[in-house]
Amino acid sequence: MHPTPTLAPVPAPVAAPVVEVTDLRRRYGSFEAVRGISFEVRPGEVLALLGVNGAGKTSALEVLEGLAPASGGSVRVLGADPRRERAAVRPHLGVLLQASGLPGDLTVAETVRTWAGTLTAPRPVADALAQVDLTGRADVRVRSLSGGERRRLDLALALLGRPRVLVLDEPTTGLDPESRRAVWRLVRGLVDDGAAVVLTTHHLEEAEQLADRIAIMRAGTVVVAGTREEIAETQPATISFRLDPGTPQPPVPATVEVAAPGPRVEWHTRDLQPVLAELLAWAARTGVQLHGLQARAASLEQAFLAVADGADLG
Repeated sequence: MHPTPTLAPVPAPVAAPVVEVTDLRRRYGSFEAVRGISFEVRPGEVLALLGVNGAGKTSALEVLEGLAPASGGSVRVLGADPRRERAAVRPHLGVLLQASGLPGDLTVAETVRTWAGTLTAPRPVADALAQVDLTGRADVRVRSLSGGERRRLDLALALLGRPRVLVLDEPTTGLDPESRRAVWRLVRGLVDDGAAVVLTTHHLEEAEQLADRIAIMRAGTVVVAGTREEIAETQPATISFRLDPGTPQPPVPATVEVAAPGPRVEWHTRDLQPVLAELLAWAARTGVQLHGLQARAASLEQAFLAVADGADLG
């Protein structure tokens, strides 16, 4: 008998982008804050925009949110212009600004009910407060909330309409580590349900935990973009160790840049495994002790600092 042929699995179709930014530019008079950036975000995906203050992140998000016009290029959210076609986009867009300016005299529950009145199909107020752990603060006036509690209220309002697209500008500013991780779990749950998220953050750990793709900006442009691993690979790995006084230096492989020759030796290389193997083999042959030996793969932090220092990693 002939074996039954095995059919190759049919690949799942790739979802169309729900956020499309093409050659976006934004000017303030003669100053160009955003200088031709492009990116896409699909359902169930998180894109993190990183960069030092003044890189252009918030200026780009304000166009995406429909709060400001583009000076050039185009932005589409769910196929529509978020400013000119705001009525079509707004019901599906959740926005968390760096500072919301909520009225201080309203209670937490009153604030959520007022916001819910502007939405087509908001989630129940009790559910919205429970989602961000503010149930016990429902009757407290906004002005009496701590900074972290106010930030969680901002997030509750952003999620109130069950958005398909979520724009988060520094979402965990002012939160303690436990609350920050609670927000991460919440965002990841929304993404698992199909939401598309664009966020800015100064917490590199936040980008590493949440983002599927990362774009690092400087002076209004995207210098490097990709997955965390792809961006980290733009930087060399580091091998460091200390030698006893009088010990000869090991031979330096061709792929190594010597950052510090001793007594604390530091090498930079893009071939971490073979270089480390060669170093260990030399130490075994010569009987040399490599004190405090450390081998560290390249990191997102290295790439971020390189961009901040003016390096071109693209």
